[in-house]
Amino acid sequence: MYSRILSRSKARRILLLFVVALVAMLISISLGSVHIPLNDLISTVAGRSKNISPLLENIILEVRLPRIVLSFLTGLALGASGTVMQSLLQNPLASSYTLGVSSGASLGASIVMLLGLSFATPTIAMSAGGFIFGLITVFLVLLFAQRYSNRLDNQTVILVGLVFSLFVNAFLTLIMTFSPDYMQRLFFWQLGSFSGASWENVWLLSPILVFSFFFLFYFHREMDILSFGDAFALSQGVEVKRTKFILIGFSSLLTGVSVAMTGVIGFVDLIAPHLARRLFGATHKWVLPSSALLGGLLCVIADTLARSIIAPREIPIGAVTALIGVPFFCHIFFRKGKK
Repeated sequence: MYSRILSRSKARRILLLFVVALVAMLISISLGSVHIPLNDLISTVAGRSKNISPLLENIILEVRLPRIVLSFLTGLALGASGTVMQSLLQNPLASSYTLGVSSGASLGASIVMLLGLSFATPTIAMSAGGFIFGLITVFLVLLFAQRYSNRLDNQTVILVGLVFSLFVNAFLTLIMTFSPDYMQRLFFWQLGSFSGASWENVWLLSPILVFSFFFLFYFHREMDILSFGDAFALSQGVEVKRTKFILIGFSSLLTGVSVAMTGVIGFVDLIAPHLARRLFGATHKWVLPSSALLGGLLCVIADTLARSIIAPREIPIGAVTALIGVPFFCHIFFRKGKK
């Protein structure tokens, strides 16, 4: 009886979190270098925009709306990915970035950008390049970690991931050094931005996000067990190595596609899981969706600040999330140290 009441309470809190995220998205669309009244915004989205100028309608439907939706979807992907990585590797600082996904995706997208490769559209080409290189990096990390520890020991995976990240970042630095014409563009792209968002990005990310999220959610019980350690998981009949490969692969898929479309956006996949666990406990049935929603909310807020603080200029969103994330983690670690 108590567990049913608790489950209903958590379900209501997740629904409330979703409503808060939607309200934040509406407010975010109205803010910026061009202020949009909420009644005009709601009328345009609802299809009743007869008295609204075509310019304002275009700003809402083709500039602001796809940007906010993409920022929310990216946050969902990063929040879910960070939750899985922290649970599997039993490390509060673990993420897909730790395993070199961001570095690999950045390298792939940079190579596509420099070589001018284009199939279908430039957006699809960069996304595909970033996604492929991100997954290749993770595959190599897991391959090398397995050679050292057959059971994919958590600390080994993290250490190998950090080494590969540094190695790939060295290649990125070389590319930027020998391509001065693209240096500024590559630099700002690595700091992350939603300024080039379009509905094309949204349609590309949406099916991958939905499929990957529900696939990860299917393993929520295994993640609960793995969070107690590999030895305990083996005693409960979980195929540790196979499960880790699958979950790390799909988490990397979420991060790789997001990074390839928007650039590197740090700290969201670290902050969201911590907040989710404080609000919903440690059960992944609740932590995974709540962390995804919190990640989406954080990205929407960060993007709003990035384009509003010094409007009409923009601050890279990676800088905003770092300014939010660093004090957050200082607070966590100092509090743990005092305890």
